Amino acid sequence: MANEVVLLDFWLSPFGMRIRIALAEKCIQYEHKDEDLRNKSPLLLQMNPIHKKIPVLIHNGKPICESLIAVQYIDEVWNHKSPLLPLDPYHRAQARFWADFVDKKFKTECDW
Repeated sequence: MANEVVLLDFWLSPFGMRIRIALAEKCIQYEHKDEDLRNKSPLLLQMNPIHKKIPVLIHNGKPICESLIAVQYIDEVWNHKSPLLPLDPYHRAQARFWADFVDKKFKTECDW
C-alpha cells in the first residue's frame, strides 16, 4: 500500500490512546495490532528494538516510536487538515510542556 499505517498498541495504554486520538482527528485509516505485553510480537521487537515497548506507529514500513514523537509526525505528514498543535509558537510550547508533564506522571506510575 502506498500509505499504509499500522499501530502496535495495547488497548489500555494511555500513550497509545494519544496516537489513536491523533489518527482519528486526522481521519487516517490504520490497522490496529493489539500487543500482548508479556509475549511481545516479533514485529514489535523488530520495529522498536531499542525500548521494545508500545506504542509504535508504522508508516509505509517505517517505525515511529514514542507517542509524542508519533503525534508530531502525524501532524507534520497529514498537515492538510485539523492541526493538532496551536500555530502560535508560545501556545505550541505550552501544549508540549503539558504533554511532557503528563508523560512523566504516567511513566512514574506504570511501565508500558
